[in-house]
Amino acid sequence: MVNEVKNTKFDEYLEFPCQFSFKVLGLAHDDLVDQVMTVVRQHTDAGDYSPAVKPSSKGNYHSVSVSVTVTSKQHIELLYTELGKIELVRYVL
Repeated sequence: MVNEVKNTKFDEYLEFPCQFSFKVLGLAHDDLVDQVMTVVRQHTDAGDYSPAVKPSSKGNYHSVSVSVTVTSKQHIELLYTELGKIELVRYVL
């Protein structure tokens, strides 16, 4: 497996540590929120993260939004990558 190098500029616009919001769009499935939060907890310090969930208009997809404390550009990139690996997930914004 090759490590994907992301050429983001988060470090130019943010001061770390800071709050950063992730929006995860995935299939409407009972496990989606649990899987998203499992990844968030694996890669962040213990925190009281409260995800907000919104169904799509047809109900086929759910949007899971969660704000977490990130410590670096690499930390943000890691979370994007790991959240994107969840099978139910279609997009991470």
